[in-house]
Amino acid sequence: MTVTLTDRPIETVRSEVIDQLIMNYSHGELSYEAFERRLDQAMELANHQDLVDLTSDLPLAVDKAFVESKKQDLAPNYVAGEAEELDYMVNIFSGSNRGGVWRVAKETRYLSIFSGTDIDFTDAQFSQEVVRIKMFSLFSGDTIYVPENVNVVSKAFCIFGSIDNIAPSQTRTSTVNQNSASRPTIIIEGFSIFSGVSIKVKRSMKERFVELADGLKKMFS
Repeated sequence: MTVTLTDRPIETVRSEVIDQLIMNYSHGELSYEAFERRLDQAMELANHQDLVDLTSDLPLAVDKAFVESKKQDLAPNYVAGEAEELDYMVNIFSGSNRGGVWRVAKETRYLSIFSGTDIDFTDAQFSQEVVRIKMFSLFSGDTIYVPENVNVVSKAFCIFGSIDNIAPSQTRTSTVNQNSASRPTIIIEGFSIFSGVSIKVKRSMKERFVELADGLKKMFS
């Protein structure tokens, strides 16, 4: 049976087009302006043929080594070993920031009272697929940063407060073309009382693609 272009999942086609854009930009076949413009289009277009047309004039095809390199660069940061059971953050009339490279425990509990708490998972190391954050936020402003390739499920309760979750979830599709089951999931539980909690992506997927492309361009220059 012949498989047509439209029979293929559009996210697979999108991922292949983005790979080819990165490949040609990194080897000098596309200017930065053209690469960025086409990348924006590749991440937005919803038609198979329109996606394919973005790279129809490009000379370089994607090789296996590039695909493997991209998977490693964009994949969640898993490390071997057993994660700690519990981690704690306590802020009362104060503020703290957990970020950089750090090992994520199975469960993180944080207390924020008249405070500000930032938890940044952008470069965090995961040892398992599901981790939990149990929070109690009172008269506070807290921010949780997550990478684009990490799922977030919010189950926290708000009492005269708010939780603004604009991070990825299991029902959203990623342009990295990864199975969501292989991506870490952060489950957030607890209470936000007279507080505001923001859950958002610190570095967008486009920024990660551009960072990867720039790194390869420097390597090939």
